[in-house]
Amino acid sequence: MSSRSDVPDVTVVVAVYNTMPYLTECLNSLVGQTIGRGRLEVVAVDDGSTDGSGPELDRFAADYPDTVKVIRQPNSGGPAAPSNRALDVATGRYVYFIGSDDYLGEEALERMVACADEHGSDVVVGKMIGTNGRYVRQSLYKANDPDISLYGPELPFALANTKLFRRELVEKYDLRFPKDLPVGSDQPFTIEACVRARKISVIADYTCYYAVKRGDASNITYRANHLARLRCASEIMKRAADLIGPGPDRDALFKRHFTWELSKLIQDDFLRLDKRTQDEVCAGIGTLADAYFTDALSDSMGVKRRTRLRLAQRGALDELCRAIKEEAEYGAPPFYLEEGRAFARYPGFRDGESGLPDRCFEVLGEVVAGRLAAGTELVSSDWQQDGEKLWLDLAIRIGVVGDTASAVVRLAHGAMPDSADKARARKLPTTYQAPPAPGEFQRETAPDGRGTILRARIPIERTTAKSGVRAYVDIAGATYEIPVRGKDLPMPLARRWGTESPYKVAAHVNSKGRMVVNTEPLFPPKVSLGTRLRSRLTGAQPAKRK
Repeated sequence: MSSRSDVPDVTVVVAVYNTMPYLTECLNSLVGQTIGRGRLEVVAVDDGSTDGSGPELDRFAADYPDTVKVIRQPNSGGPAAPSNRALDVATGRYVYFIGSDDYLGEEALERMVACADEHGSDVVVGKMIGTNGRYVRQSLYKANDPDISLYGPELPFALANTKLFRRELVEKYDLRFPKDLPVGSDQPFTIEACVRARKISVIADYTCYYAVKRGDASNITYRANHLARLRCASEIMKRAADLIGPGPDRDALFKRHFTWELSKLIQDDFLRLDKRTQDEVCAGIGTLADAYFTDALSDSMGVKRRTRLRLAQRGALDELCRAIKEEAEYGAPPFYLEEGRAFARYPGFRDGESGLPDRCFEVLGEVVAGRLAAGTELVSSDWQQDGEKLWLDLAIRIGVVGDTASAVVRLAHGAMPDSADKARARKLPTTYQAPPAPGEFQRETAPDGRGTILRARIPIERTTAKSGVRAYVDIAGATYEIPVRGKDLPMPLARRWGTESPYKVAAHVNSKGRMVVNTEPLFPPKVSLGTRLRSRLTGAQPAKRK
């Protein structure tokens, strides 16, 4: 056991309320840290637990009396008050916060303290992953970075207090957690610490933190209602606005709150709220949007979130509810293509009632491959033969309407890249030059108005190839390649064609649900008996006769 130094390197703060049996793994992960217990102080504050968490804390304090300190207080209703109580007694050069249902990688504290000492960092973010189905955004952890900005694209989406903070900074600015926020009370603390920090660093090559979603989903974030979450988001944004003036930096930070906290209030469960609550949610979003949802911030967001937020801001409740309901039932609306621009035809688009401009509904540089893939599927397919010629006749539904002259189908050789597998489609590079698409094409609006039926007659070549059936369409200045979904749809029977050099062709659905066409000679090329004998004697491979 390591001997204790006068001042520990790090104080770990653990706010505890009814987190057994997760608490045991949390505490084991702390006392087993490679930094050594002589450099570590654990301050656990029992916030009135009733489930056995208190006795478990006592057991660890008895087993590790020089490391684990336990404080008790009546239940305060959230993690803010116990975290503040722990800060009042912390003595470490750094402080670190951990949820009492989560746990650390064994080298976490040693690595984070070393990083802070080496780079002079006031805040260190260690890589965090989710367990038991808990989602943790990973884009912040692409690479180690000794100096990142709060106003970059990633850190605003990681504002939990589960970071290493220099205690000198915490005390200099009297950073504490607001006790009046049932959800998100760590955000004001983290935001101000990052605003004040000389340097913020990221450790990405080692998993420091394991965030656990409890089996009963009793984490406080999962239990708060719409109005409570709205109030907390409003308070967080107001406090942040006092620290950061209007401009790109504030926009970068508040993109997180409009993308997550506020957009989550107007998802599918919004429809289950009573009308009065719906009106209150829209009014609250409207107040925040009027104050902080600048045109630049609005343009930087995806069209789905942007449209819903703007409908809520305008108090267009009927259109907002219809947009949510229709997307849940039918999927995303089709893109309307017009003069090189693309618009999502959500309720409120050019109907005169919402008063929203076209730009609210416009696709502005975002990648829409996933939505295109979801709206593209095979309708019918068949072979058409005329003597020595064979065509594949297709009808394909594509989730675009309007000016669809660019929409074609090709038989593309080679597999889609791995990067396209999740969305099942991809945006092609800006250098892409579309080759001529062989065949004949006709386009008509789908009967339900939610897409275009593209009818194609494609010539089949005599070759040995496996070709994917893919649609191509230009949207907002980019070309998208979309594999055609054929799962659960009948494929035409295999066909033989040609007399002198007969070939066979077959269509099937591959393991990813995409339609594929195979062509190959019906008979292998013939090789003479003499050639076969010579090849056996010499070991040479006989040339295939053309």
